[in-house]
Amino acid sequence: MRATKSLAPRPVTRLPQPVVIGHRGAPAYRPEHTTASFELAIELGAEVIEPDVVVSRDGVLVVRHESELSWTTDVARRPEFAARRTTKAVDGEPRTGWFAEDFTFAELRTLRAVERMPDLRPLNTAYDGDFGILTLAEVIGLARSRSTADRTIRVLAELKHPEWATAHGLPMAELVDAELRRLDATDAAGTVLLQSFEPGVLRDLRGRLGFEGPEMVQLVNDRAEGDRMMTPAGLREISTYAQAIGPSRDRILRDAAERPVRGFSHLVSAAHRAQLAVFCWTLRAENTFLPAALRRGDAPSALGDALGDARQLLELGLDGLITDSPDYAVRAVSELLTAA
Repeated sequence: MRATKSLAPRPVTRLPQPVVIGHRGAPAYRPEHTTASFELAIELGAEVIEPDVVVSRDGVLVVRHESELSWTTDVARRPEFAARRTTKAVDGEPRTGWFAEDFTFAELRTLRAVERMPDLRPLNTAYDGDFGILTLAEVIGLARSRSTADRTIRVLAELKHPEWATAHGLPMAELVDAELRRLDATDAAGTVLLQSFEPGVLRDLRGRLGFEGPEMVQLVNDRAEGDRMMTPAGLREISTYAQAIGPSRDRILRDAAERPVRGFSHLVSAAHRAQLAVFCWTLRAENTFLPAALRRGDAPSALGDALGDARQLLELGLDGLITDSPDYAVRAVSELLTAA
């Protein structure tokens, strides 16, 4: 569905204005989860940077897309770690590779980051090997160092597979609680926000950190589990421990097409009534990630109409866009505010 451009006044949001969230930094232009990626996201105008958090064998919180390391590091080319390759059940499916929880933090520090999608983002491969693995503490430090009196940079940390980590002897809620306290990052208005697809870890951390603790985002998958979360009862339940929800862009657009409310998304309107903001994941500029109407040319790696994608989502009343290309989302937000 394409929302009309004549909506007036500006779509109602829970926040003063929509925020732009750099998904693992700005991975459309630099390998994800690297210093360069996070720095560039901030330079392009993102107010929030979003790292994924996994745990090392010795309990250090590090930032990687998943616990499995072969897509985003050079571990497969490191003979000293060849024996660590193994197969584990992740989300009920077998995964073969090298896993962060089998490495100490010192060992992880020896690995180098590589582009996760080299076929779609070949220019990023020029940076392969230039950067190491960061800790959550280092990303928080980066955000604080780039914050000014006029512009606060925040960190939206996604806790990846916390139940799985806990089952492997690495209790993520306990580790996150301790680290945020060590970093003096437990204030609701402070640097850190937390998100996860698993409600259990968010509830656990809400209990540990209290209602004055960091704001939380309940991520929502596209399966039946996510459908149940998006009912009125599900939204009310989420509002008892979180301040926002994070459905996919596909869920938002499908809902807007099937159940429009005065031109907006029924889901966004329902979430706002439950006092929840709505952040949407994940906007990407390449054709392969865009609907047919927004693609440009036939090549999957060619850039489509990413600006149009951001515009149509903002017109549905979203409070934030989680994006690989913060520059497009920043421009779309600016246009929306100028037109209001």
